[in-house]
Amino acid sequence: MSGQGDKNIYWHAPEVTVHDRRDANDYRSCVLWFTGLSASGKSTLANALSKAFHAIGVNSYVLDGDNIRHGLNKDLGFSPDDRKENIRRIGEVSKLFVDAGLIVLTAFISPYREDRDRVRSLFRDGEFIEVHVKCPIEVCERRDPKGAYQRAKAGQIRDYTGISAPYEEPLRPELVIKTATMSKQECYAAVLDYLGKNGYLGSELARKALLLPV
Repeated sequence: MSGQGDKNIYWHAPEVTVHDRRDANDYRSCVLWFTGLSASGKSTLANALSKAFHAIGVNSYVLDGDNIRHGLNKDLGFSPDDRKENIRRIGEVSKLFVDAGLIVLTAFISPYREDRDRVRSLFRDGEFIEVHVKCPIEVCERRDPKGAYQRAKAGQIRDYTGISAPYEEPLRPELVIKTATMSKQECYAAVLDYLGKNGYLGSELARKALLLPV
């Protein structure tokens, strides 16, 4: 049945392309894929950057792990297969947003290299920026606002990354942000510096963003 349906599905080329949108802006759309343990600082950094982008007129959107599971992925659990499907869906949504001309900031643990690499393969060269938000698990445990690490250690939460489920660190990320030793300002500036030096933000936009309070 699904095979028959597939024969009737066609790709419709848009009249306005991602290149048209980029030509109209002083920035280049991309996805900043923040990956790391829970409570490592992914959401904090993604939202700080999104706030700055809004202030300087750069269209962006944050896709947050918890928020997505309230809607698009509310049918998924935390088994390995569900985690894979969670990341697959987010990758496809991120691709649409990048085509729409936005800088997308995703804050997901995304623990498996294979899944992150699969998402990377959806994008054109340079559109996927993997940012490893690196933080020792003991620091994440101290920061944990939900007490999830302790509940996972007590066996109350199954398949919890870093405790009862693995986290596979990126091997060649575009950026590594060490939130245990860097201040919030330093983390923020490191991402903006990368975007400016690699042509994602025009020099004036990058300068304005760096001057904003975090």
